[in-house]
Amino acid sequence: MEAARNLDMTKDEKESKHSAGLYQTFWRWHFYAGILFAPFLIVLSISGALYLYQSEIETMLYKDELIVQKQGEALPLSQQVEAVTAAYPKAEMSSIRVPKEKDVATQIKVSENDVVTRVYVNPYNAKITGMILDENHFTNVAARLHSEWIIGGTFINRFVELAACWTVILLATGLYIWWPRNRKSIWGTILPRFRHSGRTFWRDMHAVPAFWLSLLIMILIITGLPWSGVMGEGINRIATSTNTGYPVYAFMPPESDTPTKEVAQDVPWAAENVPIPASESGTNSLNVDQITALAAKEKVEKPYTLSLPEGDNGVYTVASSRDKPENEATVYFDQYNGKVVEDVRFSDYGWMAKAISIGIALHEGRYFGLANQLLGTVAALGLVGIVISSLIMWRKRKPKNKLGAPARNGKVKPFLVVVIVITGLIMPLAGISFVLVYVLDRFVLRKIKPLKAWLY
Repeated sequence: MEAARNLDMTKDEKESKHSAGLYQTFWRWHFYAGILFAPFLIVLSISGALYLYQSEIETMLYKDELIVQKQGEALPLSQQVEAVTAAYPKAEMSSIRVPKEKDVATQIKVSENDVVTRVYVNPYNAKITGMILDENHFTNVAARLHSEWIIGGTFINRFVELAACWTVILLATGLYIWWPRNRKSIWGTILPRFRHSGRTFWRDMHAVPAFWLSLLIMILIITGLPWSGVMGEGINRIATSTNTGYPVYAFMPPESDTPTKEVAQDVPWAAENVPIPASESGTNSLNVDQITALAAKEKVEKPYTLSLPEGDNGVYTVASSRDKPENEATVYFDQYNGKVVEDVRFSDYGWMAKAISIGIALHEGRYFGLANQLLGTVAALGLVGIVISSLIMWRKRKPKNKLGAPARNGKVKPFLVVVIVITGLIMPLAGISFVLVYVLDRFVLRKIKPLKAWLY
């Protein structure tokens, strides 16, 4: 009996030691990831919160250009186009944004000397209400701030994706650290201990909101990944190879190597890489009034963007992507005879494309209206608060002249190696960062005495 007790004691001690070691390892990952990516997460969160309200902010910023007074019936779209052509005779017209609301101006994009301009036209009198350089438009500025941090370039895009990947790791390791092991009280677990001060208070202000917001934050991160450079391409390849992305054509278009996103604007995610079809041979192209009539006949929901044909074989592309996912449509019209060359709707998507389209709408705050925007705001600004509280907590526990990182736990367990490999396969940039961090930690940082003293 005594031997059995000693054996059981040994097992308990081993399990406790294993659990403590895992805790220490995850805490160390959580700490370093938080310190490195904290400022970038704040930028991502604030810019994302702004983007949720792009429609409202645009209306406020561009009220004079965007808002018009309803005066009977709108003029034919061709008359509005003529007004822009007269004002910009040397410019090339690329797309027309047809609004849903009756008091919103028509937006026509023109390009001259590689400078794209958004021109706003009153649909009731064909007068130009204003113009805005496309690169300075709030939507583009907010998008560049969110995904490119204004700087732009491949490296920055990949770093933004890496920050998103490590946010997933931060959430997973944070939940493991938060998980109550010996604490049965709800205080400090699901409710913060407001009466405490110092590190305990800031620990609770970090851990408790992170627990409550973890699901919302995870949804925001995951639904943003289809736009990323590495994982986004991987998701697209999986969707294409498994026929769960854009649909198989109802009637095969001519072969093309050009994806729709390169010649048309505001195209839904699921149709971005659909090879652009071609028009039959002809002489006289249909005008925009005829195409809008055909779009109405095909029941394309407004608002939609009408992209003009490129070249003699080009097609008119009518894309509706700014409403609910269920209303998404990408319809290609032959520019000479108006025939529907291809019609791609939400109902035609594979299950993966449907899920991603819904996710994108959730990410942008337009799936279920104001409630969607408010939930996104809570998640985004909540993440800012979580990051700030973590930095305050770190400063309070940081020793002088030391980084204050949790102690190492010796060798990495086989279980963790499997977790690292699987994570690296799912999130390739995170996998590359694992290797880079290991090499730096093992062969570089330890060899530099000032860094070794500060880090370890």
